[in-house]
Amino acid sequence: MLSKISRSVCIIFGISSVMPALSYAQQAAEPDSKNNMERVIVTGTRSAEKTVFDSSAPIDLISAGELSSTVSEDLSDTLAQIVPSYKIQRLPMADGQVFVRPATLRGLSPDHTLVLINGKRRHRTALLGGNGAQAPDLAQIPSSAIKRIEVLRDGASAQYGSDAIAGVINIILDDGADLQGFAQYSQYSEGDGENIRAGIKGGTKLGDDGFVTTSFEYSNAEKTSRSRQRPDAIQFSADHPEVNVPNPVQNWGQPETEVFRLALNSGLDTPIGLAYLFATYGWGEGVSDFNWRNPDSTSAFNLTDVFLGFDLRDIYPAGFSPQFGQEDSDQALNVGIKGTMLHDIDWDLSAGFGQNNIDYNMSNSINASLGPVSPTDFNIGELVQSETNLNADFNTLWAAPMLFEAANIAFGLEYRKESYEIKAGDLASYEIGPGAAAGLPSGSNGFPGFSPSQSGKSSQHSESVYVDIDLPMSESLTLGLATRYERYSEYGNGKLTGKLSTRYELNNDFALRATFSTGFKAPTPGQLFSERTSQGLDTNTLNIFTTGRFSPKGAVATVMSKRDDVAIKPLEAEESTNISGGLVYRNDSGFHSSVDFYQVDVDNRLSTSSTYTVTDDERAQFAALKVPGGESITRVNFFQNDFDTRTTGVDLVLGYTTDVSGGSLSLTSAMNHNKTEVLNGSLVDNQTTRNRFEKLLPQNTANFTVNYEMDIVSLMARVRYYGSWTDYSGNSDGDVFQDFDAEFFTDLSATYKLNEDITLSAGAENIFDAYPAEATYQANRGLIYSRNAPYDTDGRNMYIKMAFQF
Repeated sequence: MLSKISRSVCIIFGISSVMPALSYAQQAAEPDSKNNMERVIVTGTRSAEKTVFDSSAPIDLISAGELSSTVSEDLSDTLAQIVPSYKIQRLPMADGQVFVRPATLRGLSPDHTLVLINGKRRHRTALLGGNGAQAPDLAQIPSSAIKRIEVLRDGASAQYGSDAIAGVINIILDDGADLQGFAQYSQYSEGDGENIRAGIKGGTKLGDDGFVTTSFEYSNAEKTSRSRQRPDAIQFSADHPEVNVPNPVQNWGQPETEVFRLALNSGLDTPIGLAYLFATYGWGEGVSDFNWRNPDSTSAFNLTDVFLGFDLRDIYPAGFSPQFGQEDSDQALNVGIKGTMLHDIDWDLSAGFGQNNIDYNMSNSINASLGPVSPTDFNIGELVQSETNLNADFNTLWAAPMLFEAANIAFGLEYRKESYEIKAGDLASYEIGPGAAAGLPSGSNGFPGFSPSQSGKSSQHSESVYVDIDLPMSESLTLGLATRYERYSEYGNGKLTGKLSTRYELNNDFALRATFSTGFKAPTPGQLFSERTSQGLDTNTLNIFTTGRFSPKGAVATVMSKRDDVAIKPLEAEESTNISGGLVYRNDSGFHSSVDFYQVDVDNRLSTSSTYTVTDDERAQFAALKVPGGESITRVNFFQNDFDTRTTGVDLVLGYTTDVSGGSLSLTSAMNHNKTEVLNGSLVDNQTTRNRFEKLLPQNTANFTVNYEMDIVSLMARVRYYGSWTDYSGNSDGDVFQDFDAEFFTDLSATYKLNEDITLSAGAENIFDAYPAEATYQANRGLIYSRNAPYDTDGRNMYIKMAFQF
């Protein structure tokens, strides 16, 4: 790993210094304020000096101090604790999603939220998650590199382009000219999940507006296990007392992980303008259990005449739980230059590149069809997502005294190229060996590798143009108008989106606001073209069979669409209509509040189609069209635009800051009610699938936080509330549903200032060690708490942290 780190440091520090989206002077000049209402924002507006209070759409501003108040090294966990409308799940034993975890804003798809770094689009992960969702991985951003995060809870496709249906998360990197660092140790009360974290950030100024700031963060976390011994493992142990059977035979919990993150933010004043560069690099690896293979009932242990003298029990006498592993790397680089031309037109020219690589591996497994020549460790294959963005942005003020005060007019162009690649795994990871004829399963047991027929690279590009206008009609009334035209190379026609926003200030402390917008989410190359299949051998006919997901633009889809009752169509954009309205209030005593109602309609939502059984005639057509392995395809499905939804809800934020007994007391409460309904499509008539979609996440979430700061001691208490929700089994022969009641979790921490530069903190998340009700589904596999829970189910997590700042 040290070689990986040294190479990364050389790559990043070998790049010349330039500047970020905000200059050092701009950010340093932000005034201290009693609450976030007075803080300047850059998301959802292109006007200078607009504050949270001035915004026509709801926006959360999360400071670096708030980010450091949580234990997890995963930025998504931190956001989920602070922003009630943002939710994330653990998903143990869910293949790649245990490492790249899906997070949602307002209960919409993970890839319905656009992520920006310093105002520039962030690339996606290479993982296609549930229903093909492909979103950026926030865990790749070190929290120590962040100055603040702005979460826009409103549709913004007309301003930023595809994906901004639920909202926008804009991560502003730190540009400080100081030295900061921390070391943290945490562990769960059960005695597992030990996590060692450390981070350091250092920066210096370069002239009046220039700077360079670098951040490094490292984490090493052990696995957790909230499991019981499986009943079949208990029986196996009783039947074979001579065998030492692990207890438990498989672990339900968080994976074992090691990660390292690096970030660079820099700027330099040049004769042409302010040049900027920022970059991130991440590397990580992890391993997680798969389900235990019982020697008395798993077909991989069958004895056959094909491999005389070979018994898999000699390798795995107590059975085996395949160990699913991931090694990932993530890199991003943005460079640009900006300045002011004639007629006071500000300009910003930038280029960005990002790439995410995920390399899967499997250990403690077997390709049983290969018998004694099978390895037990496999390279499953690699996924690669690459993106390039080119932007030209312009901004100016235009005064028309007879109509309005100085209007802010922004316009620009964007070019994007996005590619997706699958690389094949080891031959043994997908090979069908001679033992398959006797019924022994082929491929790496637990997760067959990517075969050459699945490998390949696809891409698409897009061009867009936008105009974004802020019109101050009077001292009280402000209107916003934005429109964007975006065209993609691989699907449909171009998309025209628009946004209308208004804000009316009744007085200096009370305002009404509303927005109406249209938006869209374009299908990615991974969704359009990638295929995921597995192969086996029919023990009756001795023929190879292939099942899996195929491209909706491929030959398989064309053949299947010849059926009278099947129409596999090329993917189109998911389209949205957002309406929101609310009010915002503040006063001089330190109180501030906002309430916003919203409705988000999303049409053509992406889903996985029904699975179709292929006929002999269709297989012959596949072969004639030279589909790889077409003669063996037996069952197929596809990504499709399938159904429409309506999401309605309300966000309420309350805050109060005052001085008490020589210290500063801050009270903050945030609440979200969110309900999603399926309006039409295949989910409407399938109550089982509909319940899974509508009720899996709590409709009500909230948090209440108290901070009290004195000269040398700071105290924090946070109560998190998650409303009731419904779990499902996922069985192919009918789902088992279970309702879970609401849960409260309490977090406490205390920080002591040893001197002006060093602080010591201690605390616990879920200090009362609360657990939800036990899960019904998969209890026979040792599961205690639901794998789909929208909160951590590992109990109390205690930590101690030392931090310094010079």
